Amino acid sequence: MTPDVIYDQMIAAGVARRLVFSYLGNPGVGPLNCIRRAVEQGIPSPLEIEEYSHFGMVGRYIAGAARLRSTRSVPTSVSEMPESTRGSSSSGVPTVTKEVAVVPPLNPDVLSSTHSGPIPTGNTPGVGGCLVCRRKSHLPQAKSIVVVEELVDESVIRADPNRTLIPGLIVDAVVHEPFGAHPSYVQGYYDRDNAFYLEWTTISRNQAATESWLEKWVYGVADRAEYTRRLGQETVGRLKPVASFSAPVNYGSHQ
Repeated sequence: MTPDVIYDQMIAAGVARRLVFSYLGNPGVGPLNCIRRAVEQGIPSPLEIEEYSHFGMVGRYIAGAARLRSTRSVPTSVSEMPESTRGSSSSGVPTVTKEVAVVPPLNPDVLSSTHSGPIPTGNTPGVGGCLVCRRKSHLPQAKSIVVVEELVDESVIRADPNRTLIPGLIVDAVVHEPFGAHPSYVQGYYDRDNAFYLEWTTISRNQAATESWLEKWVYGVADRAEYTRRLGQETVGRLKPVASFSAPVNYGSHQ
């Protein structure tokens, strides 16, 4: 859902054959030039697209999590979207004079998402963002990976168990990678790097400039930690948010 510049970079590197999504763009800036170039010109390689509405994509995750053959969605027949979707269809509803859109389940082989801090066994809390979508998307996976800003003690999770978004029993791997979501954000840890999003729209207009950026920032670093060091303390410090804590919850201690 909502692929942005990270996906643009992956397509520019030629590592994807098909993109299944709902809405894409450089949020608040403009189009994703690398994806557009791949679709329209086949540069650096052709890209197939399969587009759904946000509601349709959520429906696919839910159907996949529940192991359903399909689930209903909002009809998109008034748009060109049905032409770019596979497996979606419409069906007549008895005694109702309208059609209902039906979307198939989505069961990827692997899914990775970024979070704040779980315990090493994988119990992962949710802080902000699309919480329901994130939980549902992890349930139907063959392999589930969570990337986290920090590892916390089990007592932190037990202190507020209702915040556990993804249970450890469905997590296959936990990756501790601070600043791993840049140029996007992790709530409470660092803000969205708006300057980068603006810069990317200029870089990505040209395939040669894009490849030069990939050479420096992707192929030219040993790991994510080196990427973060190359960003510099000024950038990292600029993105650090002011603390804003939620109200505490009294669960009571039952003797």
